[in-house]
Amino acid sequence: MRKIESLLQEYAVSHQTTFNKKIHYVCVPLIFFSIIGLLASIPVPNSITNLFPKQLISYINFGTLIVLFGLMYYLRLSFVLFLGMLFFSILVLLGINLIVKADLLPLWSIMLIIFVLSWIAQFIGHNHEGKKPSFLKDIQFLMIGPAWTLSHLFDAFKIKF
Repeated sequence: MRKIESLLQEYAVSHQTTFNKKIHYVCVPLIFFSIIGLLASIPVPNSITNLFPKQLISYINFGTLIVLFGLMYYLRLSFVLFLGMLFFSILVLLGINLIVKADLLPLWSIMLIIFVLSWIAQFIGHNHEGKKPSFLKDIQFLMIGPAWTLSHLFDAFKIKF
């Protein structure tokens, strides 16, 4: 069995009920989005951003850096999941950039609200399921959650990963 299959199966053990799965299908991407947004809120020195073309400067942040490291992790597990996470990550970075440009509230405050509400929902789902979140057993499962969610989307479209 490939490592990704083993990790997805182990993650699935604590995500069996329809209620918990549905919560995770919504909240895992929102948590990913909010974490990248929170990291994007940390100012990057001009000495670094000035190294990039002006068109990319709004995407030069700590969130993008974490996305790049995360994509390397997914690439090691599955090329197809890597492509899916790359597409999703691009959407996340574009969404964050749109929120920043809208200038309604500070980015960190919007992302903190999304983060807290999503984790509350996740714990409600796990309470309903009667099982602890997988990451309490192995921190690696914080990275597997998005892959698990994406794997269900791929399964629905019969995409092999």
